[in-house]
Amino acid sequence: PQPQVAERLRLFQRLQEARERRAGGDADGGSPPVGTPIRIALPGGRCLHGRALQTTPRQVAEQLGLAASVLVARVNGALRDLEQPLKDDTELELLDFTAPEGRAAFWQSSAFVLGAVLEQFYGATLCSTEATEDGFFCDAHMGDRTVQRSELPALEDACMAFARAQHRFERLEATREQLGELFKHNSFQLQRIQEEVTSPTATVYRCGPLLQLCRGPLLGHTGLIGALRVLTSSAAFWGDPSERRSLQRVAAIAFPSTQQLEAWQQVQDAAALRDHRRIGREQELFFFHKLSPGSCFFLPRGAHIYNALVDFIRSEYQARGFCEVVTPNVFSPRLWELSGHWEHYSAHMFSFSAGAETLSLKPMNCPAHCLMFAHRPRSWRELPLRLADFGVLHRNEPPGSLTGLTRVRRFQQDDAHIFCTLEQLEAEIGGCLDFVRTVYAVLGFSFRMALATRPDGFLGDAATWDRAEQQLERSLQDFGEPWELSPGDGAFYGPKV
Repeated sequence: PQPQVAERLRLFQRLQEARERRAGGDADGGSPPVGTPIRIALPGGRCLHGRALQTTPRQVAEQLGLAASVLVARVNGALRDLEQPLKDDTELELLDFTAPEGRAAFWQSSAFVLGAVLEQFYGATLCSTEATEDGFFCDAHMGDRTVQRSELPALEDACMAFARAQHRFERLEATREQLGELFKHNSFQLQRIQEEVTSPTATVYRCGPLLQLCRGPLLGHTGLIGALRVLTSSAAFWGDPSERRSLQRVAAIAFPSTQQLEAWQQVQDAAALRDHRRIGREQELFFFHKLSPGSCFFLPRGAHIYNALVDFIRSEYQARGFCEVVTPNVFSPRLWELSGHWEHYSAHMFSFSAGAETLSLKPMNCPAHCLMFAHRPRSWRELPLRLADFGVLHRNEPPGSLTGLTRVRRFQQDDAHIFCTLEQLEAEIGGCLDFVRTVYAVLGFSFRMALATRPDGFLGDAATWDRAEQQLERSLQDFGEPWELSPGDGAFYGPKV
């Protein structure tokens, strides 16, 4: 579809030039005039001077001698590309690959490289790209075509050749109408625009021939990607179960240098020796079977360990004032519509027909516990009410994402919900954090914490969210352990730690 590629790139260029003409010399939104002196505050108390709408984070990195390692910037708390000019007085933090936000931007940029190669060499239609905690993946529609394991080395070579061409990542803020025109030949992107773009404009990036809806930030150019390894190719699906379309999910990882990739590979080789799937099989603890994909068979030895863990958690629940409850497995979708889960999560639920009605297996316990709390009038004297549940949950995870015990379709968890007043909230959160520390210490686990704040498409009002986030932050500060901020990663119904 080369004519379609050329058409979308011409349109992108026209839109970008038009936006630059409108923005030229115009300080929107209360920003000072172009060239106005501004103050740039850096971590540690150091300050630099710059010019409004002229000085960029990249120029600051060059001034500090950090241009070779810095990937993205945090500007007044928000992540930005290095090329976006600073508008006014700024608190600036420069982030490299060692920062989680830097790695996320690096891997999201690398996913663009992989997506461009899939489109260019396989004739694929790119559906989505995503950075994960340990790499990235692309979902692409390829008709009946699949990426064979034997093709992965050639795919790697093509990605690195594309990266060495130093394609720039170009950012454009476009209206919904413009987005529809840019992606008119890609039904998957059009659906994403319809479902995900709730504001008047959204950000689209260009990398070589590829255009992709993406919030950013991204790297300056693909040449910063020094090494890339394609890991797997598997099946994935798009849309509701009733009308889903088959996709190919290609997963990979990338680093700024080949030395970092080699070090990562050594860690993977060592981890393979400790792979829980191999240990479970060799020690006759558990196994998985194709006749029940994503569901674990615990053998007698494994069941003994499993029950010992449940007994341990149950004793902790009892010591901390939790009451254990049992809730149903099957519910009407009406419950999930009331809770808001159906809109956000129905594609990941197992639903089936029972006579004239549709029923669903529960993927989480939250709504059932709310029903339990609301089934009769409650007194303030009952609060805080702490409910614990070891019930079975089912989630319709894509086949390609199933990974031993770490990603399954059928599972149980030490799941609890606390009903309390706002005045009791900080103490209850503090108790939960102490619960985590106690259990992890017994098991010999370390942990990191992040405060995940309000995402796009959140439920409720911003004021309530702000108050909840502030209370979580105070609890984390009182807890005394290190933590970091994870903007926009909260659940649609509330912030998370």
